[in-house]
Amino acid sequence: MRKLIWAIVIMVAIISATVWGFVARPLAYFNALTSVQMRLGGAKSLYLTVLGHRIHYYVWGPETGAPVVLVHGLGGRSEDWRNLAPYLVRSGFRVYMPDLPGYGRSDKPSDFSYSIPDEANAVLGFMNALGLMQVDLGGWSMGGWIVQNFAIQHPERVRKLMLFDSAGLYEKPTWNTDLFMPVSAVELDQLDALLMPHPPAVPGFIAQDILRTSRNRAWIIRRAMDSMLTGRDVTDKLLPQLKMPVLILWGALDHITPLSQGETMHRLVPQSQLEVVPECGHMMPVQCADKIGAKVVEFLK
Repeated sequence: MRKLIWAIVIMVAIISATVWGFVARPLAYFNALTSVQMRLGGAKSLYLTVLGHRIHYYVWGPETGAPVVLVHGLGGRSEDWRNLAPYLVRSGFRVYMPDLPGYGRSDKPSDFSYSIPDEANAVLGFMNALGLMQVDLGGWSMGGWIVQNFAIQHPERVRKLMLFDSAGLYEKPTWNTDLFMPVSAVELDQLDALLMPHPPAVPGFIAQDILRTSRNRAWIIRRAMDSMLTGRDVTDKLLPQLKMPVLILWGALDHITPLSQGETMHRLVPQSQLEVVPECGHMMPVQCADKIGAKVVEFLK
């Protein structure tokens, strides 16, 4: 009986600690669950050194598969491709999803600019470190701007290019860019409303953890945003130089990078094809992967 009582006490203590930990740091639990799900699906979580910095990435798919590199957006991470990558993996592609310097589990060097060209150079270093001489390359939002820069500078390294709700044009945002560094629950709700149609209500304890995380990385977001807003790295005049096939995918309800920007990119790249996804916003690769997965595979094949 004494052993049973002690077992119950220990079990209650473990459950209490788990519940307390979840309430205090829910994002850590969600992130761990996502990582476990990806690994159970076959993805490998690995690290390598690029330009002196430790870079985390996932690789998923058969070793003999044609390589696809997917680049996340501002404030994002490699796991943002978790819903789209399986479509490529099931079609035989080998998918590489790096955390850019400053994001996810990669190093966050204080002496890094976090500019578009320097992040594109990090993608080049990532590919070189893995011996990927030519890939199908995709980028979402800021990541789309980065892969445009990469494809213009290194066209021989890109077989096909994919832009998902991409930034990059010389067009000042009409929304408050400080919302990418929210400091209150109200600002967090405003950001969610920009990112997605019909955003879900966020419980208070989760909102507080998101805001805590936002405070910790705000200096990186600010440095990247300030660099982008200078306009010195825009691609309007450079996009017509692209010669490889380009797929442009856009959420019809995107408020961060409106559909008009996708239509402009389509006009600037004559050999591109534009796919518009109804009822979807800026979070298309996460929330609408079921609507674009087959289109991406068809384009790459």
